[in-house]
Amino acid sequence: MFLTIRKLLIINTIILLSLTACLDKSTEKRGSLNKNNDKEVVVQKYYAPLTGLEVKHDSSDNRVIAVMLNNHNKARPQSGLVKADIVYELLAEGDITRLLAIYQSNYPEVVGPIRSARDYYIELANGFNALYICHGNSPEAKVMLDQGVVDNLNGMQYDGVYFKRDKTRYAPHNSYTGIEMISSGAEKRKYSLEGSPQSFNFIEKELKFDETWAVGEKVTINYSRYDNYDVTYTYNSNKKTYERSQGGQQTIDREEGPVYINNVVSIITTHEIQDSSGRRNVDLTNGGEAYIYQQGMHKKVQWENDNGIIKLYENNVELPLLPGKTWINFIPDENYLIK
Repeated sequence: MFLTIRKLLIINTIILLSLTACLDKSTEKRGSLNKNNDKEVVVQKYYAPLTGLEVKHDSSDNRVIAVMLNNHNKARPQSGLVKADIVYELLAEGDITRLLAIYQSNYPEVVGPIRSARDYYIELANGFNALYICHGNSPEAKVMLDQGVVDNLNGMQYDGVYFKRDKTRYAPHNSYTGIEMISSGAEKRKYSLEGSPQSFNFIEKELKFDETWAVGEKVTINYSRYDNYDVTYTYNSNKKTYERSQGGQQTIDREEGPVYINNVVSIITTHEIQDSSGRRNVDLTNGGEAYIYQQGMHKKVQWENDNGIIKLYENNVELPLLPGKTWINFIPDENYLIK
């Protein structure tokens, strides 16, 4: 009996060791030989939900911060553009545009100049459950902010506290903030900076072009009768990204340098003037036509609002983005585009 039990124990041990060896071979090997054995290490990778790029674990669960950026020609070059995952550009009053910079994978140390809120920018920010940063507001936006439609820090309340004035520029083009001040303001208002958004779909392999694509190495958006607001995206084949210029000047980040973009999108939707000041209603709900530019090619697709997030579709299938930065321009009709 003793010999039988001992034999069984030996057999079980051999089986267990064999199974362990098989499991070890299925893991991704990371590390090097040590004195005793090969060290098998499983490395967990984390990817930013809005860029598809690999990030550190400590930033993978960041909450989105959406910053209302001044785009007046006297406000350029802005700060913080290089670190934005997504930038939305829409018309405000008249022929002047403003930018909504979306930060999740990399918060900006300095960002600005900050400008006043409009209701449709708040809608875009709220789709990400973002902390919304602005300095001032339209009457419609004030109602939304006061009602808590979106968590927010407004420079009208916190000028000189969580917003600082740049002495090298003149108001209203000189209000700036950054992640340290935003974090302090969030703590004061008891806003969490954790909770990442749902991830976009991204192309995992090489992008393949079929007959539905056409050459798209350059596109200009004639936003304005003022040349300072016309936007041009030009494909840089060496970097495999688009460069952006506005008013004939390359778009740069004041601290970081040139801005490079992987996905350029033009959204066509209804714009309506709603008051004597020229403020607009911009339809972010009903969907419509859009153009996407990737790797020097472009195609016409459809856009839809998916639980507050603008997404692109073709034949009812969501289009994946290239990993990297995305800039999205909203325009009233196709005549604004020069392809």
